Amino acid sequence: MDKRFFNMFGLTEDQALALLQTPLEQLAAPTEHYVAVSHLINFPTERSINALIEVVQNPAPDLYDRITRRKAVESLGRLQAEVALPIIRTCFQDEDCYTVENAVWAVGEIGTEDREILEEIAQLLDTPERAYRTIIQTLAKLNYQPAAGRIEKFVAAEDKAIASAAISALYRLTGDNRQLSQVVAFLQDDNVNVRRACIQDLIDARYCDAIPAIACCPVSIVFRLRGIRLLAESGLATKKINFNFIEPHLDRVISDHPNDLELVHEYDQKPSLEFVINELYHTDFGRCYLASKTLLEVYPQEAPAALFQTWEKEAHNDYGAHYHVIKLFGWLQHAPAWDLIVEALHNTSPQFQKSRAAAAIAFGNLGDERAIPLLKEALNSPIFDLKYACLLALEQLGDTQAKSMLFDDPEPLIRDKAARA
Repeated sequence: MDKRFFNMFGLTEDQALALLQTPLEQLAAPTEHYVAVSHLINFPTERSINALIEVVQNPAPDLYDRITRRKAVESLGRLQAEVALPIIRTCFQDEDCYTVENAVWAVGEIGTEDREILEEIAQLLDTPERAYRTIIQTLAKLNYQPAAGRIEKFVAAEDKAIASAAISALYRLTGDNRQLSQVVAFLQDDNVNVRRACIQDLIDARYCDAIPAIACCPVSIVFRLRGIRLLAESGLATKKINFNFIEPHLDRVISDHPNDLELVHEYDQKPSLEFVINELYHTDFGRCYLASKTLLEVYPQEAPAALFQTWEKEAHNDYGAHYHVIKLFGWLQHAPAWDLIVEALHNTSPQFQKSRAAAAIAFGNLGDERAIPLLKEALNSPIFDLKYACLLALEQLGDTQAKSMLFDDPEPLIRDKAARA
């Protein structure tokens, strides 16, 4: 489990527990109980688990208490607290639909073979306005085959994220793969949430044949890279695929050029430079990639100055735009951006992690050999995409020796790439 973002408040266990016990009216902010239960994920101790259970047992009507209770259920799931299963189970009938969803998800994280609990979860599929996607995923994860018939009706759900989960679940429960191609087709849906969701469903189905389609899907590199790595791990273990199959798609995802994506959006007329720059901040990365493509093809002369301007204004502190701007400077081969790219390569803030790989790729595209020692130093990072990006950039800059640093890397895909670079 990736816990890089769990400890952002820097509390000790004692501080978190004390905060949780402070009456609401004495808190500096009404959200501090939520902060406390979120933070207890860092402490898998009996007293932390007991404190979270107490929160779940307190169905207070206050909005902040309800939100805190939902989060406590989630934290118990993340802690895989089996002792909490009886308490979490009581939440299946809660009036708050989000608490119900978190309870189902938490059971999936903890795991159980108790058929009574699994049947109670399956019965939620017959209840109106429930989180059907989470329920379906959990039933498939826990291999509750008696639910297959109830899941089947969701294959034709209007909500494509639910339909995708149902198709994947039926494959996992029954082996029926006839409709998995429909999940692959959803990778090109207009709705970014559907595109992200079906990547997870393809991972859950261990459908390695989807790797090329995932590589081209216009969502954030985070989703595509996770999908390819997990499917590669599964496929290599079962010998369904080999690195020769994986490598070109992994290369394209790490390089992350908009021309390598199947974009789902388009402009009906030439957009203004200001509009395109603003699109780099969109939460749908499909729109960001279209904007990047437009800057490279339509505004290559004007783009550098506009990118510097938006960097100073906001992009330096917006992790999405930060990533796209760094990559664009590399593709535009804009040497004056050198210092910004160096700064991005060395930025260790968790939310800017993907910009470090973007900086490595940008150095490769700049073609300046001064970057070689910086890239070699970055090879010592534990971050997968940064190491892989450095290998690509060093190869592009003509360095054939640095790859030997990764021959014994703990990541099989990094070792394979180093052997081939």
